[in-house]
Amino acid sequence: MTGYLGGWKANPVRECLAGMVATFALIPEVIAFAFVAGVDPSVGLYASFIISIVIAFTGGRPAMISAAAGSVALVAAGLVHAHGVQYLLLATLLCGVIQIVFGLLRLHVLMRFVSRPVRTGFVNALAILIFSAQLPHLTGVSWQTWMLLGIGLAIIYGVPRFFTAIPSPLICIVVLTVIVTLYPMPVARVSDLGHLPDGLPLPVLPHLPFTSETLEIIFPAALAMAMVGLLESLMTARVVDDLTSTPSDKRQESIGLGLANCASGLFGGIAGCGMIGQTVGNIRYGGRGRLSTLFAGVFLLVLMVLLRPLVAQVPVAALVAIMVMVSASTFSWSSIKELTSHPPLASTVMVVTVVVVVLTHNLAAGVAVGVLLSGVFFASNVSSMLKVDKTQDARTGSVHYAVKGEVFFASAELLEDSIEYGEPAAGNGTAVTIDLSQAHIWDSTGTGAIETIVTSLKERGYVVQLTGLNQKSSSLLERCSSISG
Repeated sequence: MTGYLGGWKANPVRECLAGMVATFALIPEVIAFAFVAGVDPSVGLYASFIISIVIAFTGGRPAMISAAAGSVALVAAGLVHAHGVQYLLLATLLCGVIQIVFGLLRLHVLMRFVSRPVRTGFVNALAILIFSAQLPHLTGVSWQTWMLLGIGLAIIYGVPRFFTAIPSPLICIVVLTVIVTLYPMPVARVSDLGHLPDGLPLPVLPHLPFTSETLEIIFPAALAMAMVGLLESLMTARVVDDLTSTPSDKRQESIGLGLANCASGLFGGIAGCGMIGQTVGNIRYGGRGRLSTLFAGVFLLVLMVLLRPLVAQVPVAALVAIMVMVSASTFSWSSIKELTSHPPLASTVMVVTVVVVVLTHNLAAGVAVGVLLSGVFFASNVSSMLKVDKTQDARTGSVHYAVKGEVFFASAELLEDSIEYGEPAAGNGTAVTIDLSQAHIWDSTGTGAIETIVTSLKERGYVVQLTGLNQKSSSLLERCSSISG
């Protein structure tokens, strides 16, 4: 409870200002993601408001911004196009339930298998996607748009050198809005991005019969949305842990995200998850507690409902400038230098993760490939450490094999190939000792290799003895093979 209350005790002024920055960074992405999902922008904006409010109280990572996200929108698009928005709302509710169950069962521990190179690739890929998402706003535009973008970036990066009381992105938005108001020019404004909400969100239940047929339609999409959302949220939480040098409760974050998505579905919104770009912006400008997350949602609603006419006049170039800054801040520039200094396999995992995410726009695919490669490379490295030393007693002719290392699926064949299976030479002894005192058997493939070796040697007339088995290896050998340690 002390830790939870501490999440509300950060500097309130700084928290609110940082939350405002995150809100302005949310608007263009949420609207764009709504189009990706095939729903009205208000669906994404309402969802972002609801998710931010709920997860501020129920989440496990203070200062993290969660809202309607592109990764979830990509998954939801197929369901919306095939069956309509009502099925999406029901899938959002089921998505939230799955995430709650995920947290209750403590399945968040699976994130331990995501290596640092995969996390770095994940962050870099998102930075690239955030930047690339701004390019449509800069294609075929007037020179005034480029001018505003330049002024915006100059404000964002220049003002903090002299003045830090107010986050420079907010100053950028105010200044550029004043410019286009005083000097009308042909530039896109927020009102051009889509219909903005004109009222408060109201509870609404999906108008669908909850039958086995309906469940069959929504369950695959709900499961995919839940897994992608959890993956992105837990990865983002880990990034915030690293940025702030503070721990977070991943189990509570999973449950909190599920509750937030259930609430979003009940208020006619799409499912969401952690937003790394907006979260980095929040952290960069002082957000450290739950208040920044809460205010990001509250301020979004205020902007969309009470200040809608003013928000509609904000030039898109101002939002693009903020997102360019967020992209640059998100990218791990040190990882470029580390490509040559880090182990080649780790660098390969990072680069492949980036490439897969950027090419597919699918975070889950990129992380899955990265984790798979990490596992393959790790298994390869560990298996190569297996050593088998053979010695033969000159007097008796008996053979002694000293096995050192890990015996599992990746090294089992190496172990088998290290044993000589020829017929006993005339005058030589037939005693063979396999010393496993410096080895450990991990799986059924390892026990199968031991069984194969012992059986093959015995068939050729050798007397085989296994020695040095530790308790766990011996127990596994007894359970999984016909021989005993």
